Amino acid sequence: MNIEKTDLIIQARVGSSRLPGKSLLDLAGETLVGRILERVKRCRLVDEIILAIPDNEENLPLKLIGEKFNVKVFLGSEDDLLDRYFKAAKSSNSKYICRLPADNPTPEPIEIDKLIKFHKENNKYGFSSNICSFFQSGYPDGIGIEIFNIELLENVYHYQLDSSKREHVHLNFFDYNTEKAVDNKWCPIKTIECPISIRRPELILDVNTYDQYLFMKELYEYLYPLDNNFTIKDTLNWYDNVYKK
Repeated sequence: MNIEKTDLIIQARVGSSRLPGKSLLDLAGETLVGRILERVKRCRLVDEIILAIPDNEENLPLKLIGEKFNVKVFLGSEDDLLDRYFKAAKSSNSKYICRLPADNPTPEPIEIDKLIKFHKENNKYGFSSNICSFFQSGYPDGIGIEIFNIELLENVYHYQLDSSKREHVHLNFFDYNTEKAVDNKWCPIKTIECPISIRRPELILDVNTYDQYLFMKELYEYLYPLDNNFTIKDTLNWYDNVYKK
């Protein structure tokens, strides 16, 4: 058994409140969640990818997409995301859990691997993230992940009674809005510095609104035919020299 097993759990559901069905929206001929799976399968330090979705008929299309991309699909609670995450991790004997929301269609495998390596060497008992530019790290919003260990998740799973923190896993460790840790002694919060060549903290690569989807659709329709393994550097070049003009 791999005692250091590192798993990437992607949370997704069809019934998103802000943009219903966004996981199934088209990006250059494939669903949004399919594009995410396609990219994260290139990560070298991830042992298993798990698509964690609600256990109901509405989310059957997501299950089929997970099977199409040959990743593990875990069916769990729709509203209690903490429950879904914990049980997905336990079902796979995860030691380290990488969290990636299914509204970040351009995850960057190199930067994900970089954070995993950093976390294991420098913060293995805490919470590390490069999912956005917090602590002035400089990262574009939406190309990285969060990572924490199963012991931390198990602790909050059993003792967290606040429903808002069961719906948003990261709030059990860190609040991005206030940039405050829940308890920095219990769970140290760390990040890594974004490389200067891709340092664009103002750039948002999430899809939470229809306008953001149209932006991402335009990005994919331009870049994907040129190189289906396009990187954040390609994205920045498109944004600066094509999109903004």
